[in-house]
Amino acid sequence: MPFTQYTSLDFDEIKAQIKDYLRANSNFTDFDFEGSNFSVLIDTLAYNTYINSFNANLLANESFLDSATLRENVISLARNIGYVPRSKTAARASVWFTVEVEGEDPNVTTDRLKRVYLKPGLVCVGSTGDTSFRFSIVEAHSAPAVINRIENGKNIYTAQFGSPENPLEIIQGTYLSRTFAYVPNQDQRFILDNSDIDSSTIKVFVGSTDQDDIGAPMGTEWAMVDNIVNVNKNSEIFFLQEIADEKHEILFGDGIIGKPLGSTAIGKENLSGTPLSNDKVTVRYITCDGVEGNGASQFDFQGGFMDNDPIIVGANTIKPFNSITVNVVRGSGNGAEIENLSSIKYYAPRLYSSQYRAVTSRDYEAIIESIYPRTESVAVVGGEELDPPKFGNVQISIKPKNGTYVSDFDKLQIKNKLKSYAVAGINADIVDLKILYVELHSTVYYNSAFNSNPAELKSRVSSALESYASSIDINKFGGRFKYSKILQLIDRVDDSITSNITKVIIRRDMKVLIDQFAQYELCFGNRFYINPEGFNIKSTGFTISGSNDILFLTDVPNKKPDGSLDGSGKGILSAITRSQKNELKVIVKSVGIVDYVKGEIIINTLNITKTIAANDLIEIQAFPDSNDVLGLKDLYLTFNTSNTTINMVKDVIASGEDVSGVVFSRDYYTSSYSNGELERK
Repeated sequence: MPFTQYTSLDFDEIKAQIKDYLRANSNFTDFDFEGSNFSVLIDTLAYNTYINSFNANLLANESFLDSATLRENVISLARNIGYVPRSKTAARASVWFTVEVEGEDPNVTTDRLKRVYLKPGLVCVGSTGDTSFRFSIVEAHSAPAVINRIENGKNIYTAQFGSPENPLEIIQGTYLSRTFAYVPNQDQRFILDNSDIDSSTIKVFVGSTDQDDIGAPMGTEWAMVDNIVNVNKNSEIFFLQEIADEKHEILFGDGIIGKPLGSTAIGKENLSGTPLSNDKVTVRYITCDGVEGNGASQFDFQGGFMDNDPIIVGANTIKPFNSITVNVVRGSGNGAEIENLSSIKYYAPRLYSSQYRAVTSRDYEAIIESIYPRTESVAVVGGEELDPPKFGNVQISIKPKNGTYVSDFDKLQIKNKLKSYAVAGINADIVDLKILYVELHSTVYYNSAFNSNPAELKSRVSSALESYASSIDINKFGGRFKYSKILQLIDRVDDSITSNITKVIIRRDMKVLIDQFAQYELCFGNRFYINPEGFNIKSTGFTISGSNDILFLTDVPNKKPDGSLDGSGKGILSAITRSQKNELKVIVKSVGIVDYVKGEIIINTLNITKTIAANDLIEIQAFPDSNDVLGLKDLYLTFNTSNTTINMVKDVIASGEDVSGVVFSRDYYTSSYSNGELERK
């Protein structure tokens, strides 16, 4: 009898099949398999079959990008479609400083000091807390030397590196150099052994290894490329790929795609006039600490200077005349770890489908992730989808890792890099992140007969909500807050919890211009609940010109003369306060409009002089019409547990204290909507 269960991978199932097969043979009809030594042979056959089946299944899984689990296999599969995983990314800071150096005697007519060169390598030591990090540069920077004064019979020159408007960028990490000797007609590999390299800092020089005292090679710099577009047989380029153990390998051309090593002279001569040959490869790069290098804000200068072009052999080292104060324009940031497997699996096929051009939203998402490694989530909206439409534009919103907003400097860098991918006539506009917060007011009922410690129970509920706050459903553009999951999550925390009534609140923060007349618009992307009495919209306090009262925003829906809703789905936004007698007082009857259907708030021209919330923010909340909340278009959805309140209430019916339910219905009832308060608290 042949085997019929080909999908069985369990040892016991395989063993049972072998026994059934043997019993079908007339020679083993009444054979005692368990009581004989023959059982050892059956176990061996089953074990061997089990191992082979397991390995075959594992091999099949490792053959596909979406199911592979070993990094080397994921890397290999991504390489097949031309995707190079992101290396560890060094944190970068922006600084500027002025150096004073001693020059010649003022009476000397020819002064050799014309420019001051900052050496490649270590520049500063930056500190964050109790930890210090090295910050370097990969190429020399120069600044003109200007006579400032005469001191001790010598000209004192000053040279400024960077400025507040155009600072010098320094890179966290250690500057290293390695030289390979090219051997013709051999299968030679150029492997960089360090796994902490920031690949964006790699510079490759081909030619002689004649060097000056700062290690500047006398060769030609070859460019790194990631695709073969516009590459010919004479292109001096190299490719980079990740190999085992997170190391990198440099690949050169073959004479068809890119110039090969050792082909011809490289077009330069050494000091003796001898043409340089392609027999040496020098690689300079920076090894970094990734995300650990972020946050440095204080820097001590540790660099070195030359008085001549560092490429020229024999340049002179010079020492600063006085100490150097490093001025910080921007502290270190944008450091990131090596790209993880889930990110590679997600972006590799999308970057491949983009074919290195930005046309669709997916193209932009994949390309932005590759050029801005700090990307956590990105939303791309075509101009035709905007209200009003902006044809020929694409709106990009980026949520960075370990941060909220993308700096203006990074925005400019991203836009410049996008130009090489964008289709002509399309303008990319990078806007600040718009965050849609979800908050909860939850009343949790529990049976005190099963749990008499409400504080401990509340802590467990909070922990459960924290876990959901980090789930894949939210914390992204297009995220979805699922109300049913929250109810079940709370109820299942402990058997003593009998029920919960949870209110859902959505919130956006409005950045205001202090002491300026301005208009504001906030889109929540979700329909608002229409309370006929109003007071669905709440805000934190603020003041306006001409009034000393602390005002709050609230709404009143449009109504017919008989007092019923007019069906327009809109309402009036008012600025109100409370009098000393705690009476409602309207200060500005119509400060804007509310569109309940679109979930939009528009505030007319207003001069706001102060906000109660920090950072010139007004927090504006609303009760959604649906408790399932979506982060549509460019809204980044997040669950804010810090502003979520949990009230533990003893269920007097479940505990037996109020069998009739009279006390429960009278004293313990809570609404799913507004709490009746005027302002956001």
